Amino acid sequence: MTTTEESTRASAPQKTSRPRLVFLVPLFVFVTLATVFLIRLQTDGDLSAVPSALIGKPAPAFDLPRLDGTGLPGFKQADLDAPVTVVNVFASWCGPCRLEHPQIVALGKNDRVRLVGINYKDQPANALSFLEELGNPYAAIGVDIRGRTGIDWGVYGVPETFIVDRDGIIRFKHIGPISAEAMDAVILPEIDKASSPTSGD
Repeated sequence: MTTTEESTRASAPQKTSRPRLVFLVPLFVFVTLATVFLIRLQTDGDLSAVPSALIGKPAPAFDLPRLDGTGLPGFKQADLDAPVTVVNVFASWCGPCRLEHPQIVALGKNDRVRLVGINYKDQPANALSFLEELGNPYAAIGVDIRGRTGIDWGVYGVPETFIVDRDGIIRFKHIGPISAEAMDAVILPEIDKASSPTSGD
């Protein structure tokens, strides 16, 4: 190859191959934002009102290991045999989980429910520190370190709270932190409904 040919090749613009999927990214972002906007319009901005496909259906099958250091058992589908089970999905890295924790502690003292936790995509040591600092109100905690059980439950993010009746049927889902107002106006009335013998009617 001559020096002239080498010079010509070096100065020629190099073609870069971009995957065609790159061009779909703006469309994906647009659809996602449009969906969020539509949900907010339909729920007056209240994401806790986002419907769940699992409401009125049995909780999915799962069997989560315990959180070591708590002295509590793990959490599995067969444990949903209390008159009412409140399942709280939490993580130590979740700021809103800290905000709602006083309400979760109060729920743990409510003898009408069994409160259990799903520790979501968290490091066990961090989760243990979180509970040691703020209090551990749970009767059992299952560790969902990869988030697979969360996907099966239809978890959008954390915190989320589910109310399950004695037959293992999911009766209610609350997205986001539970405020003191939401506890009185929403959560406790939903617990009343789930504990009713006619809750499945």
